[in-house]
Amino acid sequence: MNSATTEITRRARNSRLVAHIDCPGGGQVWVDGTTLFIAHMRPPAGTSIYDVADPANPRLLAMVEMPPGWHSHKVRVQDGIMIVNHERLGQGNPEFGGGLGIYDVSNPSAPKLITKWGTAGSGVHRYDFDGRYAYLSPTAEGFVGNIVKILDLADPARPAEVGAWWIPGQNVAAGEEYPWDDYVKPRCHHPLRMGDRLYVSYWHHGFFILDIADLANPKLVSAVNSSPAHPHPTHTCLPFPGMVKGRRIMVVADEDVAKLRPSPPSFTWIYDISDERQPMPIATFQVPGIDPDGAPQPPMTGCHQPSERFSGTTLPFAWFAQGLRVLDLSDPFVPTEVASFEPVPPTGCDRVSSNDVTMDARGLCYLTDRQHGTYIVELFPS
Repeated sequence: MNSATTEITRRARNSRLVAHIDCPGGGQVWVDGTTLFIAHMRPPAGTSIYDVADPANPRLLAMVEMPPGWHSHKVRVQDGIMIVNHERLGQGNPEFGGGLGIYDVSNPSAPKLITKWGTAGSGVHRYDFDGRYAYLSPTAEGFVGNIVKILDLADPARPAEVGAWWIPGQNVAAGEEYPWDDYVKPRCHHPLRMGDRLYVSYWHHGFFILDIADLANPKLVSAVNSSPAHPHPTHTCLPFPGMVKGRRIMVVADEDVAKLRPSPPSFTWIYDISDERQPMPIATFQVPGIDPDGAPQPPMTGCHQPSERFSGTTLPFAWFAQGLRVLDLSDPFVPTEVASFEPVPPTGCDRVSSNDVTMDARGLCYLTDRQHGTYIVELFPS
């Protein structure tokens, strides 16, 4: 059931609600052409597929379900291939196992499982996918925490591992000395590819830039870690294509969870990576007014995830309890909010929890709440 009424909008600035999808809470949203894919947080809901050719009237086409004990809260699609993560969530069905579900969605009304790539441990968290290669953050046999793996899906029925990288010390099965007994274990959150580089967020171990000109042998270019001085984990490292004000920039989002200590809400960083051997922070952004005095606040008040698809220097963000925030980064030293959309909290919830956002070729934003519902939002309506 869909609605696009004023009762769903709490506040909107330079934005307009086009439609609301009444669906289980989402972890990630992705649009391929005029087909929307929503990856859900909790089983049995796995992945919902909607026709959004008419964005004011989304139409459910199919639903892929998950067994108890596992979720598939991330999804990427390209060239008729859908990949979803399989990650442990709670108890049940140990035989299902973690990994990556690979589907044929050339007919989005009838998704067909091609195969499953399996891995040891809790499974895959988040990833990038360019239609040929998938850049994953799986757990793996013999390793502590999630690492980087690269899969070749040239033949989706036979995914082939072509490369891997980890922080030295994670591969304890190979005898590497583990140095973090008194700290948070290392955990690759997810890599993003641009050109022959991977930009890898690594939770409380910061971020890494990897040279993947040789996919089989990723090489470290540089590393930065703001923890433990800053209490929030590094969630996403999103490089901008081209130059902005004569510089190459990267947005680094810290997630407002898993705090090392009570703290105010997390924010996002802007880095100058013109010299990628020495990334330099040049600015930060926080939603105005949510951190008036620096006092600790509950988790999921602040920053979460930027849209990994965007146009020019306008970047939408899912900002947990603050909904959709849209930044202008034309001057990367002074990031400026230029639009926002805050929904009314879902029924039974105290506040919203905007988890992910993406854009389509029409410039529409798709914002999903991890508790319930997905919103289609037009920016800068005429």
